Amino acid sequence: MTIQCAPPYGGAYLHLSAGGNNMDYNYLGKTNLKVSKVCFGSLTIGPLQANLSLKQGSKIIRHALERGVNFIDTAEIYDTYPYIREALKGYSKEVIIATKSYAYEASVMKESLEKARRELDRDVIDIFLLHEQESILTIKGHWQAVEYLLKAKAQGLVRAIGLSTHTVAGVKGALEIPEMEIIHPLINYQGLGILDGTRDEMLSLLKQGKSMGKGIYGMKPIGGGNLLAEAEKALTWALQRPELDAVAVGMQSISEVNINLALAEGREPDPEDLEIVKNKVRYLLIEDYCEGCGACVAKCPQKALQIIEARAKVEKEKCLLCGYCAGVCPYFAIKVI
Repeated sequence: MTIQCAPPYGGAYLHLSAGGNNMDYNYLGKTNLKVSKVCFGSLTIGPLQANLSLKQGSKIIRHALERGVNFIDTAEIYDTYPYIREALKGYSKEVIIATKSYAYEASVMKESLEKARRELDRDVIDIFLLHEQESILTIKGHWQAVEYLLKAKAQGLVRAIGLSTHTVAGVKGALEIPEMEIIHPLINYQGLGILDGTRDEMLSLLKQGKSMGKGIYGMKPIGGGNLLAEAEKALTWALQRPELDAVAVGMQSISEVNINLALAEGREPDPEDLEIVKNKVRYLLIEDYCEGCGACVAKCPQKALQIIEARAKVEKEKCLLCGYCAGVCPYFAIKVI
């Protein structure tokens, strides 16, 4: 095995080569958290999207881990803690887990942290993020939760804290607050889904964050499925961005894991895997029994939903298939399939 390593500042990387694993590993900013360039985005296997069985979902995660991935992204709302816990049974190597919560009060954030520790069966949560922050104002509105996480970090229950965001203003807010060590921004080569600016504006701030020692891992590199026709180009672009220490990629099958890791390692994907993934089409299904209550409209971060003739309708060009709408539908009338 060959190992090339550097100090954990500025995202310098280690390159491991053993047992077919040719993955790059970066430090997340100034933290001592060394993560694989490909992060397993667990949203897609859970109830908000594919709703795989525990056995199926955990098997896919475990396959990724055995192929060199050591970084998993989740969130309380995803309801994927059981999959991760099952995948880690009997696995001895270090795995970094990042989770998120919408909590804005200290007591609620405490409940979120304890739920993560309990359901993941981990004493320490590596990374805990404020979920979907829009600006410095929303961060300040969640400051009680931030203060609780800082106390939890001092107690050794959390290793690093930060935020996730779909906005340029959210990243800017994180840069203004020293306590925000990790930034998890929406970024892809077309800038799809960025709510308040352009791709280049986002990249400019991420570059600044990188120079400040922030740990940065991107999300939605394939635009929530909207860039599937250009998936190889889109994913390669994201993986090669110097601003990103890692890229969270949603994967729903062994074939998707194989393809994404091949691209990350500079290899040609297996034609059989490509054929399997090519034939899978994902979309937002709104059932006929939708009551038009509007809960999904209020929840959608992309403003892709509206109520027309007493039923939810989606603007496909705006939808990133995040599945957050499905999580709040009281009638279970929305699904990402």
